Amino acid sequence: MKRLLYSLWLAVGAIVCSSCADYLDVDRYFYDQVSVDSAFSKRVYTEGWLHSAYNTMLYVGEFSEPFRWASDDLYHPDMKDYQEGNYSADNQLSDSQESESRLWKYYEGIRKASTFINNVDRCPELTMDEKADMKAQVRFLRAYSYWGLIRVYGPVPLIPLEGQDVNLSYEELSLPRERFDVLVDFIDKELAEAARSLPTKRTVNNLGRPTRGAALGLRARVLLYAASPLFNGNTDLFNVKDCYGNQLVSQEYDENKWARAAAAAKDLIELSKNANLYELYTVAPKATSLPSTRPPYHEEYSNKKYPDGWEDVDPLLSYKSIFDGTILGSKNQELIFTRSSKGHLNINRWNEELMPKTLKGNNKLAVTQKMVDAYAMNDGRSITEAAVTNDYVTEGFTTQAYAATNPFLPANVSLMYNNREPRFYASVGYSGAVWEASSSSETMYRNSQIFYYRGLNDGKQGFKEDCPITGITMKKYYNNEDSRTTGGYQVDKTEMTIRYGEILLIYAEALNELTEVHHVTSYTGEDMVIQRDVDEMRYAIKRIRMRAGVPDYSDATYKNPDDFRMKLKKERQVELFGENCMRYFDLRRWKDAMIEENQLLQGCNINVSDDETHIADFYKPTIITTVHKVFEQRMYLWPFPTYELKRNVNMTQNPGW
Repeated sequence: MKRLLYSLWLAVGAIVCSSCADYLDVDRYFYDQVSVDSAFSKRVYTEGWLHSAYNTMLYVGEFSEPFRWASDDLYHPDMKDYQEGNYSADNQLSDSQESESRLWKYYEGIRKASTFINNVDRCPELTMDEKADMKAQVRFLRAYSYWGLIRVYGPVPLIPLEGQDVNLSYEELSLPRERFDVLVDFIDKELAEAARSLPTKRTVNNLGRPTRGAALGLRARVLLYAASPLFNGNTDLFNVKDCYGNQLVSQEYDENKWARAAAAAKDLIELSKNANLYELYTVAPKATSLPSTRPPYHEEYSNKKYPDGWEDVDPLLSYKSIFDGTILGSKNQELIFTRSSKGHLNINRWNEELMPKTLKGNNKLAVTQKMVDAYAMNDGRSITEAAVTNDYVTEGFTTQAYAATNPFLPANVSLMYNNREPRFYASVGYSGAVWEASSSSETMYRNSQIFYYRGLNDGKQGFKEDCPITGITMKKYYNNEDSRTTGGYQVDKTEMTIRYGEILLIYAEALNELTEVHHVTSYTGEDMVIQRDVDEMRYAIKRIRMRAGVPDYSDATYKNPDDFRMKLKKERQVELFGENCMRYFDLRRWKDAMIEENQLLQGCNINVSDDETHIADFYKPTIITTVHKVFEQRMYLWPFPTYELKRNVNMTQNPGW
């Protein structure tokens, strides 16, 4: 008893406490059973348990998952084994330690949440409203934990809500995997119930706690994943079975799953409209803005205000400000949920990896050429379309900094980066980009123009690839004040765990897949009529495009599901670049990974120096021969670790592992 109470006091003092207990640990279950009366006898102990339940969100977060740098958009040498497929049931890479594994942490969170829900009513010092809010919070946490499991492993065991009998043997405590659709239905129900009890807003000091919008946002994300080809009638997963031989992934396509995803997104959109909660964050252009820095004139959009146009929007600052710390999370209307009030710790880790060596960064995070090519021109055309009219060129350099013909580029920068859409300049650190580092106490570090040519301080040194391996890095989370030099600091950023832009994209994608009229029950129990509706799809996509300063899709695209799907995938790749491992899991849920993840990694040629006679060769797309990307059919689902299969006799391995 003393040990438990002491732990809870620590949790109250530190807000969160770490835990590495096995979710099937009999001793731990017995310990909880005999001490639960005291654990929920006082407010302080109960709040301590609640704080401890949040531990899962802090230690297994989407911005700190290894998958964040393991797809076709970003590369980091620490994630090379993920890119090359060098993992197995016996080699779990970052999950190699049992006490630190994804399974242990998520199931520990599930166990804590279930214990809390079953016992919080015993606390006499809490009001009914406080108990309802706390229960809703841990329902969200429990659902989030299951979401973290199913998107990686597919079907997993579903722990009984009432807990387990401590008198059973280890073998009897072992649970088989549950059907995927049952798990999704459970998460859906949990989040809908949580949403009905959670408040629409939190105070600044409680920014990391879920709101009604957070529950609905996560619900939409999960249902979109379940509706996608990977788990919706995917016969490739016919052999995913439990220990009794039952198939765990439905082999029949169900369009209603897309309707449920669309309805979930609409639930949140309607909540936002009715309560004026969420909207894409926009910044008005300064009165001193030069015409050359504005989007090219468009007769339909240039003279209309957002969301019908971009007259009152600075696309570059509007997009960049929500990621680089310019706008606080509490002031950002686009933010729906951030995992914790200290979410900036993970974002600043990104900054350390992407910042140049000159600014004392690790100089390692690389953006692929494929990702660079995904960004459109400033008039919305793809680089392929623009190349036909010579508006996209791969040869030549800027001769004057920020001239009217290259308003966002300094001098001596490749013209292949010229006249791109604003999200490109907010996100990509090309060779020759300026890093302001205004917090540096030494002027020599401020406004540094960083090149990645071989032999330079930030380029390849000898045979050491101590630089972005593609010669391109990321700037999405970089603030102009950030510097790791003497006297410098990094501006705190709010992790955008769930944001309104993602919800709009979910809504449009799900609606596009519908061919029939569907009736879906909303989270409040009302009947919703859901069907493919071009006006609703445009409502979502046009907001994204106007904020980005690029024209909306054509009527022909909206009317053509195949064309819309192709453009929607590109929109997610660009809009959600570097967020929540989105690209990694998008390619898998779409079943595009076999093609996209097997393409050779390409970038600039970092073996080329700044010798004027050869400098142009640096920018020729070059295959990165030191990285051998591999993706096989079995890699759509991560293997369960061998130690878990030995411990849980009813667990079955994913096919191919």
